Amino acid sequence: MTTSQDELLPGTRRALLHRIAVAQAEGRAPSLVAAVVRGGRAVWHGARTSVDGHGPDENVQYRVGSITKTFTAVLVLRLRDEGVLDLGDPLEKHLPGTGAGEATIAQLLAHTSGLAAESPAPWWERTPGSLRPELRDVLGEQPLLHPVGRRFHYSNPGYSLLGALVEELRGAPWEDVLRREVLEPLGLDRTSAQPQAPHAGGWAVHPWADALLPEPAEDLGRMASAGQLWSTTGDLARFAVFLAHGDDRVLSADSVTEMRTPAAPAEAADVMDGSTYGLGLQVQRRDGRLLIGHGGSLPGFLASLTISLADDVSAVVLANCTSGPPLASVAVDLVRIVAEAEPRIPEPWRPMPEVDVEAMELAGQWYWGTHGFALRLTADGGAWLEPLAGSGRRSRFRANGDGTWTGLEGYYAGELLRPVRRPDGSLSHLDLGSFVFTRQPYDESASVPGGVDPEGWRGIR
Repeated sequence: MTTSQDELLPGTRRALLHRIAVAQAEGRAPSLVAAVVRGGRAVWHGARTSVDGHGPDENVQYRVGSITKTFTAVLVLRLRDEGVLDLGDPLEKHLPGTGAGEATIAQLLAHTSGLAAESPAPWWERTPGSLRPELRDVLGEQPLLHPVGRRFHYSNPGYSLLGALVEELRGAPWEDVLRREVLEPLGLDRTSAQPQAPHAGGWAVHPWADALLPEPAEDLGRMASAGQLWSTTGDLARFAVFLAHGDDRVLSADSVTEMRTPAAPAEAADVMDGSTYGLGLQVQRRDGRLLIGHGGSLPGFLASLTISLADDVSAVVLANCTSGPPLASVAVDLVRIVAEAEPRIPEPWRPMPEVDVEAMELAGQWYWGTHGFALRLTADGGAWLEPLAGSGRRSRFRANGDGTWTGLEGYYAGELLRPVRRPDGSLSHLDLGSFVFTRQPYDESASVPGGVDPEGWRGIR
């Protein structure tokens, strides 16, 4: 028997509506729109507005600010996957003369390049991009504030450089490349560099009065690849599906997984806050959940995109005010509401399609010294090694086809697990990056570094 998850329950829908209604009212936002994604598609849209008789829907554009950076990162990863560049390449190799060329492309993606957070005055988000026609105008006379690669320091100019890199290697404007390589293949026809009707107007709300001031919608010029885009909850819901699963027309699932993997050294405050950064994506821990996504803001607009892979739930929230509602918290709450009210129904357990006899020999209990571990074979052809009890090193492993296995995560990521056999072909032990795993604690019949005391195990009288 199967149960459809196509629609959310009425109680869940009301809880979602209540959350955005509170956010719009308490945050004094002229309008706020949201969407929830589950099972690869949007299952809920909601909106609250201060204008009677008018409710923005999933097709109304809002400016999404730094969510633009995730789109730019996708373009850079595409260049890497095509072999045009390597993430370890210094920027100077492909875009010489910037003054920040010693930073690698990966460091620019992860905000560890040492660059300043902002472009020199005047405030770039509220002034025309024509004031900064060249990269040197974006970077200023001293672009580096920190040693390259040593710390996470969010940098808008860094993503301006990545946009320029895309233009240099593609021979076309960043906006054209983005539309051709990402927006059109994914069907994001309501995402654009310039506003397209219907779109919301951006507002500043007076902090001490219920009054509004219109915000200018500047073209950011050279800074466009850091924050220019306009989009909708409908388009960003589809983009969230892509970020969760990949799409071979744009970027493979493996490359999208790489984007979601922490790549920046977290500072003490970030560790306490449970947040870090991947390659164009923010990574955070909230309510016991690992969430990935990105936030955005520009004068007149706020945006948040949050994805919980484990729950298969994503949320998009957009508002047209400079400050007010805490959209990141709202998006996290929308994910939590659905995940807790309607927990993900797991796929049915299924056995392996085929049994590998040699691999089956590896399954079961092993000891590293006196630490007990279990190795379990999974239906997808992989293996899972974890402690028998308590915390400790654990990892998934991928079969290499030659009898060896490669670790995929944690301490053993990239390490080789090799079954060692005796002259008669029987299994002796496992060698995992030089660690010996035996069937019994310090098994005398296996090779154990340091040897085993000849008198064996004993007690104390």
